[in-house]
Amino acid sequence: MSPTPPHTHTINATAPAVFNHRFAVADQDMRGLYEKAKRDQWNASRDIDWSQGLDSDRGILPDGLVDIYGTIYWNRLSQKQQVELNRHFSAWRLSQLMYGEEFAMMVCSQLVNVVPGLDAKFFMATQVMDEARHSEVLARYVHDKVGVVYPLTSNLRRLFDRILEVPQWYLKTVGTQLVAETLAVSIFRMLAENSQDSLICQICKRILADESRHMGFGMLSLPEQVSGLSEREVREVEDFACEALVLSMQGQFPREAYEAVGFNKTEIEAIKQLRHEIAQKNEHVMFRKYFRRDFHSTLWNNLSRVGLLSERAIEKL
Repeated sequence: MSPTPPHTHTINATAPAVFNHRFAVADQDMRGLYEKAKRDQWNASRDIDWSQGLDSDRGILPDGLVDIYGTIYWNRLSQKQQVELNRHFSAWRLSQLMYGEEFAMMVCSQLVNVVPGLDAKFFMATQVMDEARHSEVLARYVHDKVGVVYPLTSNLRRLFDRILEVPQWYLKTVGTQLVAETLAVSIFRMLAENSQDSLICQICKRILADESRHMGFGMLSLPEQVSGLSEREVREVEDFACEALVLSMQGQFPREAYEAVGFNKTEIEAIKQLRHEIAQKNEHVMFRKYFRRDFHSTLWNNLSRVGLLSERAIEKL
């Protein structure tokens, strides 16, 4: 066997493969989700207007979503430097989303094997295609339009590896559809509604239409599964959801983006501390507004709907 390329890493992922011998429709709702997925497929090469270029005088994200916006560090920059920082900050965030879509593609390919129901297998096969398309379209945008790609953060790598390693399909679904995808959807929605670049707005709107189906899979498949678990197993799933949430939210600081535009180590550490203080005081109005609407509220509602929001889980969260 040839060695893996240097830009890859290997995960020891083992899970059972469940072969289904009955082809009759067993879950009408899941089959309906599958029908919608077939109907709504799109082609990233054909259905996106790639002729659009980036405006050299504007950033990609709204400036209000850049960590240091409105602080002394932002105000001392020239307009050109602010645009450059915005570009790098956006490239860093989009790079993490790009890796996340590849991860989701790999998890969904596992789930095709692991989920027991044939209707669920059919749907997960369409999600593999969806996630491949999302990886493709984001990679093309980041490489060809933005021109800057940042490495995967260590916390997201740990999250991805952890979910790929666990054998239980319901843990994979909780970690992916309930936690990681909910965070990704909140960022895609922020971009779709607020980005200064019409091309990434178009891309994110396409992705969001697919993601609504993906989260629907968790809502259809998990409640019955969770209700049949023992108390010990439910605690295990709650703990896994909390672990996934911590890895999703912590360690997401774009140090490399600040380095790229000339901030030194001392300044970056001061920015990191300031960012923490702003988060503690709930002062970053724009980000908090979208975070609470699109991530916090959705995550809690979905955990409750599938039976994973006990008093114990609430305390841990």
